[in-house]
Amino acid sequence: MAKGIVIREAHFPGRAPIEAYGNGGFRFADMSHRGSLLCLPSGIHGWEPADPLALTAADFGKLLAEAGKVEILLVGTGKDLRPLPTALRAALKEAGISADPMSTGAAVRTYNVLLAEERAVAAALIAVD
Repeated sequence: MAKGIVIREAHFPGRAPIEAYGNGGFRFADMSHRGSLLCLPSGIHGWEPADPLALTAADFGKLLAEAGKVEILLVGTGKDLRPLPTALRAALKEAGISADPMSTGAAVRTYNVLLAEERAVAAALIAVD
């Protein structure tokens, strides 16, 4: 008996450079994703922070679970650079992660370079139109 469509959490189980961004999403590994992304050592995950303008440690639960594998977190804050909230920066520092906020475009470019250098990098990328 057919069960119909099964909707699963968006997840690509590998590391891949981001090929393109814009129009509310990203392209990577010959696929496209609409919405924001969290790029971790465990793979690329669909990511929808509760409030992209007020990120919290709760938005980074998956990242914090893999903190031992990440040294640098690039946070693409959309079209414009926005500082990270003090409480979030403290939680990341406590986990041993250095966080660098920047525009999403700059974060994508920097992530691709650091990934090619096989650095311990992660990225939280807020989608832009």
